[in-house]
Amino acid sequence: MTTLALSRRSILAAFGGGLALSHTGPALAQAVFDTNPFRLGVTAGDPLPDGFVIWTRLAPDPLAYGSGMPRAPVAVKWEVAADRGLNTIVRSGEAIARPELGHSVHVEVEGLEPARPYFYRFQCGTERSGVGRAKTAPLLGASPASVRFGVAGCQAYEQGYYTAHRKMAEEDLDFIFCYGDYIYEDRGDPIHQSAAGPLDNTRVHLGGEVYSLDDYRRRYSQYTMDADLLALRASAAWFCTYDDHEVDNDWVSETDQEGSPPEVFLLRRAAAMQAFYEFMPMRKSAFPRGAAMQAYRRAQYGDLLDVAFLDTRQFRSDQPCGGRFNVTCPGMEATAAQVLGDAQEAWLLTNLDRSKARWKALAQQVMMMDLNRNTSGGQGVNTDSWAGYRVPRNRLLRHIRDRRIDNVVVLTGDEHQNYAGGLWLDGSQPEGAPVAIEFVGTSISSRGDGSDRGSDYEPFMAANPQLEFRNSQRGYMVCEATPNLWTTQFKVLDKVSDRDGTLSLRQTMVIEAGSNTLTTA
Repeated sequence: MTTLALSRRSILAAFGGGLALSHTGPALAQAVFDTNPFRLGVTAGDPLPDGFVIWTRLAPDPLAYGSGMPRAPVAVKWEVAADRGLNTIVRSGEAIARPELGHSVHVEVEGLEPARPYFYRFQCGTERSGVGRAKTAPLLGASPASVRFGVAGCQAYEQGYYTAHRKMAEEDLDFIFCYGDYIYEDRGDPIHQSAAGPLDNTRVHLGGEVYSLDDYRRRYSQYTMDADLLALRASAAWFCTYDDHEVDNDWVSETDQEGSPPEVFLLRRAAAMQAFYEFMPMRKSAFPRGAAMQAYRRAQYGDLLDVAFLDTRQFRSDQPCGGRFNVTCPGMEATAAQVLGDAQEAWLLTNLDRSKARWKALAQQVMMMDLNRNTSGGQGVNTDSWAGYRVPRNRLLRHIRDRRIDNVVVLTGDEHQNYAGGLWLDGSQPEGAPVAIEFVGTSISSRGDGSDRGSDYEPFMAANPQLEFRNSQRGYMVCEATPNLWTTQFKVLDKVSDRDGTLSLRQTMVIEAGSNTLTTA
């Protein structure tokens, strides 16, 4: 329960165009909480050389509709310091947590020094949040010795614990790329139908499948309350993108896989986009407009690393072959097919052409390698990946090849397995050097414990000569770019069915700058 002493004057000030932020205007009354309102923690995001976003959400009862907050705006103070003890405050201010946005707060902090860590926290009434940490990016044109970052996603709550998040929080990272499937939208089920038969789920979703804004808010809260995830969110600045389960399984554009009328599905998508924005440390440029969101964007780390964060859902045409898995069909050659859409694709190609960075990374959601999923001698692909969209896929790869854009690395999730391999126009005939290299990160928890090598490992590798590495355990990737070398570490857990999983370094893959050749370290 939350008690707020809000006068009519203070409420009007909160709704009156931000007057409560003025030093001369009336101040909002302070809140008095019976329960910690910062149970969803703090996170930073989208770092620049002079600052980053800092995020929190007031939620004394996160799983209740309304999160235990009154339907009124509340003032929240924030401060950024040069030290973890917050003894040297360098920036501070006040923001308004509004009920229209679920009392979430997104502050775009500016005026900081480049390429250094900072620490931040929030205060509401007498309550203080935990302390978060984030690093600013190097100046444009600077030459950092290295950039080291984590890659993670696919964290089905019901299928395993978030031990990998806790382990990643202990890494010293410049940033974290979350490639999506932060939540899963399906109903709660205590039983999981696995290949080995029915199994008890580790944890269970609250409620049924999510459709409304309140449903999505509750599901995000259930996930975010996990202590291991809270630790990761506070450990480094995030770059967040969504995949499909933040809305509905395998959705693209205005289409879901249940055949809903587009105008009806867009209502659900609008609720999902608002909830995604409310729970992620996104800039105002990503503020949802109905069912649309400006999610694709660019990050530059001096002249060393240029990252394009892509959106492979919002502008994509419908999956060919009826969206079936491990098939081929003429629709895969459709000339009008889109993955990125015209505007995003033009933006990406222009940035690739103009980038002067040593390494160019495409951080996105679905696999770009055209893997053959048929291990019986036939041909079949994942039609929900780039392999189902041959024309836009080849258009992108030809552009990189023909413009001789070197040192391109693709970072992907979605598959719930680790992969590393080269990108050719036709991966079944990998002749010469690849156009680019792709690293695919496994899941945090989705599909449960997993195994090092599945029963189909040998025939799968034989059917896919573009592959150099495959592993089916849970975990995350750590990537490091230096002027001469790109290194990707695949870190895996022996189990996620309890919280005591052991982390190990399963494989290290490297690329020498200028070579486009993937080798094992």
